[in-house]
Amino acid sequence: MSPPFVPIVHPDATGELRAEILSQLKQFNRRRAGDPQLEPLTVVTYDADGMLAGGLVGEFYWRWLHVDLLWVATPQRGRGLGTRLLQCAEDEARARDCLGVYLDSFDFQAPGFYGKLGYRVFGVLDDYPPGSRQTYFAKRLDEDPSPDSPAS
Repeated sequence: MSPPFVPIVHPDATGELRAEILSQLKQFNRRRAGDPQLEPLTVVTYDADGMLAGGLVGEFYWRWLHVDLLWVATPQRGRGLGTRLLQCAEDEARARDCLGVYLDSFDFQAPGFYGKLGYRVFGVLDDYPPGSRQTYFAKRLDEDPSPDSPAS
């Protein structure tokens, strides 16, 4: 065992240490911010042949929806499917009295798509992955959208 307070890189192959660290962090967060009321969300759509055409995966917590994944099959792109999936998720967030939605997109994915839907940039990570950028977006659902407010 290492002396106290000396950081070591640990080969935690089982994930037990990760689980313990996560458990401790969740306890700390709950004491400070309350129960996050974590709930998963999955929204999907199928084509006429019953094949998955698109989907959205996210989580509700602390009255926000985090969209982790949004995907539309290549042949279905440009038909408004991504918009409908995201709007369905936003409607569910409103029904759950959420304050907003947040997500991220790489520059080789669809960052312009989110701006058109009223999402605003709140952060950018350059060179992630190298030569690209990751952009973080949020949209408040508890504010009345103004047609002349710029979306980033």
